[in-house]
Amino acid sequence: MTEAVPSYLSPTGQEIVFLLLGAVAVGSALLVVTTRQLVHAALWLVVCFGALAGCYLVLTAEFVAWVQVLIYVGAIVVLMLFGIMLTRAPIGRSSDLDSGNRLVSALVALATAAVLVTVVIDGFRTAYTPLAAGQGAARELGASIFATWVLPFEALSVLLLAALIGAIVLSRTDIPGGSPPTAAGAAPATDGADPSGRAPDPDHTTGSQ
Repeated sequence: MTEAVPSYLSPTGQEIVFLLLGAVAVGSALLVVTTRQLVHAALWLVVCFGALAGCYLVLTAEFVAWVQVLIYVGAIVVLMLFGIMLTRAPIGRSSDLDSGNRLVSALVALATAAVLVTVVIDGFRTAYTPLAAGQGAARELGASIFATWVLPFEALSVLLLAALIGAIVLSRTDIPGGSPPTAAGAAPATDGADPSGRAPDPDHTTGSQ
């Protein structure tokens, strides 16, 4: 005996909360890519990740929800803010970062969203899985990751390690071969020359005559 599939016209309380959290996640994600201030974008990203964690809680995936909060909200966003400070990137409005292709990018985004929504609806129109507690526990997820998805998990670990090494190399200033920055138009000081750039006066010599 199969369980009756509920109608979409009479959503349950869990489905309403899930839709509201999804709307918050989509809205904050749009603000991440549309705001002109990097710090505001990072803060909106926190809201987006928090809404996703709420969606995981509704889907009874408590472990994934807490990992979302601890890793992404508590580590990734903080890492982005540290990257902004270390690279001394401008944190205010940056009008020169606009490429002028807003219309084209909007059309591509809408077309991609339409394709994804159509595929998901067509493929999972009649699929329904009742929510049951315990499916998102650490034991079940760990067994699935390290048994079925172990190769993608290790590939992702190598990718994150390469990104971390690249960030460390880019943030270092003591790499051999580099020269300290000088002011524009100023010549470097040489031995025996005045640091101000003036030639030494021949009438003023050191030592006794």
